[in-house]
Amino acid sequence: MPEAPNLTIFPLRGIPEIQAGDDLVAIIAAAAAADPLRDGDILVVTSKIVSKAEGRSVVADDRADAIEAETARVVATSADGRVRIVESRLGIIAAAAGVDASNTAPGTILLLPVDPDASARALAAGLRAATGARVGVILSDTLGRAWRDGQTDSAIGAGGVRVFEDYRGDVDSAGRPLVVTLPCVADELAAAADLVKRKTTGLPVAVVRGRADLVGELDLPGARSIVRERDRDLFHTGARESWQEGYAAGLAARSSP
Repeated sequence: MPEAPNLTIFPLRGIPEIQAGDDLVAIIAAAAAADPLRDGDILVVTSKIVSKAEGRSVVADDRADAIEAETARVVATSADGRVRIVESRLGIIAAAAGVDASNTAPGTILLLPVDPDASARALAAGLRAATGARVGVILSDTLGRAWRDGQTDSAIGAGGVRVFEDYRGDVDSAGRPLVVTLPCVADELAAAADLVKRKTTGLPVAVVRGRADLVGELDLPGARSIVRERDRDLFHTGARESWQEGYAAGLAARSSP
């Protein structure tokens, strides 16, 4: 069995408040100058600063309209209607389509990046050119999870990073064949990086060092490939919505000749 790698995760300090139009490559490269980036480093970047740099801020009064515009379909709504889980235009299933009011300028909200994978690839390409280090980039966002309270950071964009580690066809330590083992390492790295970035420290970028095996070409499949295809999604709709749909179908069947 291969030896487990030593893993180091640390935040980049000195990144200022990001404004629309800021050069994130130059800002991140400058913040990394104290401990220069190395081949195989993976930068986990809070998607919020990418949204800010891309000018994805809108007036808070337009929040309902913004959520509607970002929504592809409603997955589930709480009984009181206050919580709405939707599939966004990016395929990500999250509360309020990822529209966020935390850590934004007063009176504004932020939308997710237009294309998180493209943004991650652009950052990775820019940082490779600026630093000479073959790095990968993951854009992270905080998402809830079905069946479990609390939130964790997950990958919503990836550039130059393998998002899965495929063990299918290998054997475990006892020699048993592995059939479905496909760890989503991009999500694991996003969650691990949040342990040092945290939520209220003003540290939106972390460096993961020790998984150079996951860094590759910029055209590797991005985080969009993590979203399960609809025909394999066993939890496509919320429980209440599924019941209502089934009840309506039953009434229709009973009333048909």
